[in-house]
Amino acid sequence: MSGGNRNSGGEAPVLIAGGGLVGLSAAAFLAQRGIRSLAMEKLTATSPLPRAAFFHMRTMELFRSLGIEDLVRERSAQDFVPEGAIVAVESLAGRKLADIMPSLNEGVEVLSPCRRLYVNQPSLEPILRDRALSAGASVVRGVEVTDVHQDASGVTVMTRNVVDGQQREFRGQFLLAADGGHSKVRDLLGIPCAGRGVFSNSVTIYFTADLSPWLGGKAWSIIYVNNPQLSGFFRMNRSAQTGFLGVNTVGDYKLDPLAATNAAADVNESRLIELVRLAAGVPDLKVRIDGFSRWRAATSVAQSFHDRRVFLIGDAAHLMPPNGGFGGNTGIHDAHNIAWKLALVVAGHADRRLLETYASERKPVAEFTVEQAFSRYVARTAPWLAASQRPEPIVDDLHIELGYLYDSPHGTHMDPRAAAGIPGARAPHVWLKRAGRRISTLDLVGNFTLLAGVDGGKWTQAAAAATTCFANLPVDAYCIGRDIEDTDGSFTQAYGISSQGASLVRPDGFVAWRGIGGSGDCTAALGRALASSLGPS
Repeated sequence: MSGGNRNSGGEAPVLIAGGGLVGLSAAAFLAQRGIRSLAMEKLTATSPLPRAAFFHMRTMELFRSLGIEDLVRERSAQDFVPEGAIVAVESLAGRKLADIMPSLNEGVEVLSPCRRLYVNQPSLEPILRDRALSAGASVVRGVEVTDVHQDASGVTVMTRNVVDGQQREFRGQFLLAADGGHSKVRDLLGIPCAGRGVFSNSVTIYFTADLSPWLGGKAWSIIYVNNPQLSGFFRMNRSAQTGFLGVNTVGDYKLDPLAATNAAADVNESRLIELVRLAAGVPDLKVRIDGFSRWRAATSVAQSFHDRRVFLIGDAAHLMPPNGGFGGNTGIHDAHNIAWKLALVVAGHADRRLLETYASERKPVAEFTVEQAFSRYVARTAPWLAASQRPEPIVDDLHIELGYLYDSPHGTHMDPRAAAGIPGARAPHVWLKRAGRRISTLDLVGNFTLLAGVDGGKWTQAAAAATTCFANLPVDAYCIGRDIEDTDGSFTQAYGISSQGASLVRPDGFVAWRGIGGSGDCTAALGRALASSLGPS
């Protein structure tokens, strides 16, 4: 399939179709582990429209591991009011209907070293791109995927330049499809999707207008609007001068369901201005339209997340409405999950069986998260869908952000405050002190990491032996309370072990195994745990 008229575009161990938020995250996570990647992006430049995204604690923990948390937080503070609320109103000038989330970060301190925030994607994507490029990744802009061919040793991706039509081939051992909800790669592989389908043809209106008389002094991050004319949501910058309005429905659903759910039917400038004024509740508001984008509120999940050497991540794998901000976060978590596994395989520390766990871990998380996003869409925007669609009961956001589980008898999710270090859950955050500096237990994780109690020296010795038994697999080991100070003595309780026990944490920060005590053959027990963590037998 590599015709003679094609030019070689380059090679890398991992190719990435898509250079947006999720693709760049994947490139950065791979670069963090010393794996080169090459991302192919259809757009010739990042969109300047101020698309704001809500980043959860888990995502910020991953950015922290990349060393970009502070920079992302600085960019966020430039654009948005921190620690805001999520509310529902009739209009900005009208009455408040509900406090959906009174404070963005209330009570999160005990769960994570990081906090939730909003940041514009045009501000975030360059940070991710710079982080990836500085560590050896490549990004090729203005090329679209036309075909994909897999063989015994790798993947060849055929592309076409969107400007001059020139054809180029790229070659890698593996391919990540991060090319969005209309994924060309997914279509080429013939992977179908299943879900509830499309329930609104929506429009996002980017505009400039002085809304400070109605928003001044109010720390509101997301403002849902529900009135007889429309339903949707505002997101404004901290000066309340620019932002966007997402419109999901217009008019009365009961009178004309088809028209009501086709909010993007009329995108004339005069109509867009009218919608902004209706949502603001200010008939004579001076509005400048800066742009708009049509999109579909839908739920779908790819029936398979991988095909041999190709893996679907982000919107290519799952689509969900924006309510709760779960889409981008879930895609970033996909990228992180597959990145550490690919890194071990490419480096020769694990065989390809490890990659089979990507789909078995991430697909259930996606299905759960998609349904939770839909439930929030119904509750906040389209309550009339409840009777026909029967959405799942809404669970606390913490279950989705930090409480999803991998291969656990406890199910797909739980309250992270109750997880207590069980295998399959994200490792608990505990503040420690090393060399006089406060760090989180999560800051210790990068390789496989053994965290033992103060009397768990046998486990750290076993970890040293394991390194040589598994093709020099990097394994870090610490006795908490001996090697690193346990400042408030809470480590063993948080991880559900005794002072002689240990917890094995995977490179992605999830607990792989734990030994509650220190009896028996520690080397053999740890060896079995590592073998199990490196893929199905």
